[in-house]
Amino acid sequence: MSTVTESIKQFFNYIHTTIGVADAFDILIVAVLIFQFIRLTRRTNAIRVTRGILVLLLILWLSGVLRLTMLNFLLRRAVELGLIALLIIFQPELRRALEKVGSRRLTRGLFSSEFSSLHTEAVITQTVLACADMSRSRTGALIVFERDNQLGEPISTGTVLDAEVTAELLKNIFFVKAPLHDGAVIVKDGRIAAAGCMLPMSSNNNLSKELGMRHRAGIGMSEQSDAVVVIVSEETGAVSVAIDGMLKRHLSPETVEAILHRELLPEADETRRSWNLLRMMRGRKE
Repeated sequence: MSTVTESIKQFFNYIHTTIGVADAFDILIVAVLIFQFIRLTRRTNAIRVTRGILVLLLILWLSGVLRLTMLNFLLRRAVELGLIALLIIFQPELRRALEKVGSRRLTRGLFSSEFSSLHTEAVITQTVLACADMSRSRTGALIVFERDNQLGEPISTGTVLDAEVTAELLKNIFFVKAPLHDGAVIVKDGRIAAAGCMLPMSSNNNLSKELGMRHRAGIGMSEQSDAVVVIVSEETGAVSVAIDGMLKRHLSPETVEAILHRELLPEADETRRSWNLLRMMRGRKE
């Protein structure tokens, strides 16, 4: 037992003497990059390409170990040419990553003005009221909330409104006989930027067959941006929310409101949790 303990001590002493602060920081950055890459690709078809690349690299390594000269030569040439192909295959994912790097979240203090929490609260309240009414009447709806990633392209496909977000206006837009009811409403900076917008369809082939075009468009929009998408089913009246390519279905108005608060007002949500924690602590002391 003492031998094992001594070996563990020697191992940690070796790490302590050989790995500095810069090395630890370097490892942390690489780990974060790997995690972000896995997170970026696991919800799309890119994960299949990634698996194929890993298998190819494994075979390349084995061919070198086993001294399969011809196979190793061909695979090395394939890898060299494949770098260009990867830029084409992963173009949507690379574009999404670059958009996040250059998003307003990193530059909001210099280049943008944030709308007040009270205004966003009002927008959320009006949206939830509209979705609750449209759910009861089974009126299909697709509402996109822009966050850091700019949605200029989808907005350009619709009719520009630049209107205040109200429950009545949302219900009028998605009324079955309204000219803009088939498209999506995009909310930008707390206002309805455009309606009747066309959204990209999801590239995920593993989605449920029950999901129609409206849900697939909402998921697709959340895959290609950091937008929060609220969907009301025309068939069932169920309300869903799509975030980062993930769909949360059959939500109550209270749950929708909580999700929108968490995603659109993260700072306010954190403050609210802190106040609740303080109240709980005070209650226990009393």
